[in-house]
Amino acid sequence: MTSTANSIRLPIASGVALLLTLGAAPAAALDYPARPITLIVSHKAGGPSDVIARILSRMLGQVLRQPLIIENRPGAGGNIAAEQAANATADGYTLLMGNTSILATNPARKKDIGFDPQLDFAPITLLGTQANALVVNPALPVHTLTQLIDLARAKPGFITFASAGHGSPGHLAGELFKAHAKASLVHVPYKKPGPALQDVVGGHVQIMFAPVALVANHVRAGRLRVLGVATTKRSALLPGVATLDELGLKGFDATTWYGLVAPAGTPKEIIDVLYHSTAAALEDPAARKIMSGLGIDVVGNSPQEFGSYIATQIPKWSAVIKSMVTHTH
Repeated sequence: MTSTANSIRLPIASGVALLLTLGAAPAAALDYPARPITLIVSHKAGGPSDVIARILSRMLGQVLRQPLIIENRPGAGGNIAAEQAANATADGYTLLMGNTSILATNPARKKDIGFDPQLDFAPITLLGTQANALVVNPALPVHTLTQLIDLARAKPGFITFASAGHGSPGHLAGELFKAHAKASLVHVPYKKPGPALQDVVGGHVQIMFAPVALVANHVRAGRLRVLGVATTKRSALLPGVATLDELGLKGFDATTWYGLVAPAGTPKEIIDVLYHSTAAALEDPAARKIMSGLGIDVVGNSPQEFGSYIATQIPKWSAVIKSMVTHTH
């Protein structure tokens, strides 16, 4: 993925034209930005968050006429980056690439993480969503979602599911699945998604919820069998695969998402400039092509809409995490 990030070359004329029509003229009146902007990313270079950040930094840098400097601060599931951003001066010169973990699930998993996703950040926009797919090793004698659920219920603890670690999107998707399916599965945590997926391909673990972009080639080659997409709409990378909602798990949605936030207290005028500038960047065809290749559906909603979305995500995942804790004690 690093090569993808390095090869980003975005035409900007269309984005600038759109930005002007969106009315981001207040930037001139605000004299913002007058210097480079730091964009904090909670993952190492090359991951989805980092690639999206580089797409944004290139486009926004052109539109705002100031460079966006990416600062990778991995660790603690994103909490290190988030705490740094939450404590930064609220002047529009420090932004955070937020995601499901930072803004919705981490606060429910751990106390005293150093920030509150709703009190300490000002939403700018939901950049995009990434579909996860439910895949199984072909040796497992199930070809449909119903067969998987029936087997899991008939043999509690027999089926194992891999993830990139405790509290990772794949882990929480598996826990959500257990709750919806009323079935017993055994979680096998890894430290990264790659090794987890390789062990599912190798048959050491039986199933996994993983990003569609990560599993599509394995599915096409027959190394994995896909039973459904864990979002409310189908994925363009696996267009013929139904969603788990369509297949009977009504309302099932384990989407991974990415959004841009600023420290709480950042002036509304600056938030508006950043939102309109980002909207222009997300309209760019080259940016969309790169993101779709990562299995990311561009959203680009308003600060108010993004704030409302975060507000629905926190209780949803808190309930899943509370259920996990209850069943392990």
